[in-house]
Amino acid sequence: MKLFLFDFDGVLVDSLDVYEKTVTGCLQKIKQPLTRGREEFLELFEGNFYESLVKRGVDLDEFMKASVNILAGVDYSKMKPFSAMLPVLDELKNNHPLIVISSNDSPTIQEALRLYNFNGIFKEILGSDFMFSKKEKILYAAKKYSAAPNDIYYIGDTTGDIKEGKQAGIKTVGVTWGWHSKEKMAAAKPDYLFDTPQELLQLNEG
Repeated sequence: MKLFLFDFDGVLVDSLDVYEKTVTGCLQKIKQPLTRGREEFLELFEGNFYESLVKRGVDLDEFMKASVNILAGVDYSKMKPFSAMLPVLDELKNNHPLIVISSNDSPTIQEALRLYNFNGIFKEILGSDFMFSKKEKILYAAKKYSAAPNDIYYIGDTTGDIKEGKQAGIKTVGVTWGWHSKEKMAAAKPDYLFDTPQELLQLNEG
């Protein structure tokens, strides 16, 4: 058995505009706004998102409180699923457990997956409401599903995803259809770097 762990934003759904607007709104609400637009927003994901906020001097309790009302107003129609992922996920789930590990909160992810017909694919969703560290979430999943590090794959679209996967000692898979550029992802040196969802099926072999 292999264990496949998927980031949500930028891997399963195209949600950059929505997530950027949400985070920007939260930071404005607590009077610590971003000043350089999207470039600065994407820099927050070069490591763990929440650790990046703390380094900027953000109080995470304040940030999370500010996010409650803003998340309630998320317009899911502004997100778009990467439809090419569906047949890939359908095939992978036949033999292996699939889990979402994300910086986003679980209710948002669950609602989006429901709307985009990703029902019944994922065993569980480990969002920011479970814990902030993706590394710790990966280690939790590894223990729960009794999977060996060489049989665990974390699929992400930011250099932060790759860093946390490496810290957890598992296989890292970078995808180039998400938030960080192909060049940036390549520089993070994931174990695999894929340009299309279909290529993920290579991990199913052997």
